[in-house]
Amino acid sequence: ARNARHLERLIEKAKRQFINKQKSNFDVVYVSSAEGATTRSISLSFARAPFDWKVDPNRDSSTWGLVGLANYKRFLLPSTGADDAKQFYKVLGITILWTVVNVTFHYVFGFVLALLLNRGVPGTRFYRVLLMLPWAVPVYVSAFAWRWLYNSQYGFFNVILQKLGCSPIPWLSDSQWTFVAVTITNVWLGIPFMMISLLAGMQAIPKDLYEAAEIDGCTRWQKVRYVTLPMLRPVSLTVILLGAIWTFNMFNVIWLVQGGGTAVEILATYAFRLFRDYHDYAAAATCGTLIFVLLLAFSLFYLKLLHREEELY
Repeated sequence: ARNARHLERLIEKAKRQFINKQKSNFDVVYVSSAEGATTRSISLSFARAPFDWKVDPNRDSSTWGLVGLANYKRFLLPSTGADDAKQFYKVLGITILWTVVNVTFHYVFGFVLALLLNRGVPGTRFYRVLLMLPWAVPVYVSAFAWRWLYNSQYGFFNVILQKLGCSPIPWLSDSQWTFVAVTITNVWLGIPFMMISLLAGMQAIPKDLYEAAEIDGCTRWQKVRYVTLPMLRPVSLTVILLGAIWTFNMFNVIWLVQGGGTAVEILATYAFRLFRDYHDYAAAATCGTLIFVLLLAFSLFYLKLLHREEELY
């Protein structure tokens, strides 16, 4: 009887292992199918891009002609295409400024909020859910909501300003104010990712380090400076890199908040405008390739610096 029960347990265990293995195989199939479709789509885009910037395509295929690297010279060399190069470098400068400003605000606000939540302020669970809402809402919904808030006539901000006796602000018609408007929107959308990532990193820091710092007489600020920040360094560097890449390509916020306007232009919207408005497919493909090269170069340089610093530590 004991042998029979033991045999039944072995058979039941083997069944569970088989079922779990089958589930795992199905998961691999599902994931690999999605990854395969994504890889094919990206590969086709990259395969088509060199053709576009070499051939200079347009609507009339009979007029296509090989131009080699002329489109790159047009954007990169002022002597070849003065207006195009001037516009490209102007947009590139705005894109870099946009990325630096947004990622800085993302990290600072995300760190402060994560620090407060990690200390267990009253209502931590409620605030954690509340602060995650911007990330949960679709980007286009948030963008349209903020666009309504910035309306020059009946927008929330201008209504408040007028009630206070102040002049309304041209949020979406002046380039400087538009930059402020889209930055506020994007910061609001990006803080939750930084906050939740940094909070997870803070919760993984051993409490013994804080206890040792307290025994040494460290203040709260000194604990943050000498314990929290150094221990968060791997997480911080990773989220800053990801945030920089996402912000550099943040097409949705720029385009939707402005309603397709040109007051603020980054490389992603500039490439799309070349394609849609001017039907300059070669220029759009060239601009898209340059975006990829710039981000790849930045990522490799950034990772190399991280590797050097890790060796020093």
